[in-house]
Amino acid sequence: MARKILTVDDSATVRQLLNMTLTDAGYDVTEAADGKQALSLVAENQFDMLVTDLNMPEIDGIKLIEEVRKIPGNRFMPIIMLTTESHEGVRKKGKIAGASGWIVKPFRPEQVLGVVRMVMP
Repeated sequence: MARKILTVDDSATVRQLLNMTLTDAGYDVTEAADGKQALSLVAENQFDMLVTDLNMPEIDGIKLIEEVRKIPGNRFMPIIMLTTESHEGVRKKGKIAGASGWIVKPFRPEQVLGVVRMVMP
């Protein structure tokens, strides 16, 4: 059974690239366009991993991670932050919120797969 990954990004292009990359690698991918939609999906489904953008409307990536960590069964789910932000202060906030890994945009598909395989062997 394929491992389930929820990808969250307000850019349809980024979601499409993530979907193709992860689906081709054998993962079952669900997409959300923002943090609010992602929270609804996490509340109704069990995912093996979350890959989220930082800067999004409604609920940003940091708040999304904090809220996902409060949902029973998701305390230790791997969460990768995918963003244009590379400032150490922002990374620290992500880590405190519960991010397991960090990928800076623009990214290469093999880079995403490497991090996914590292945090979810």
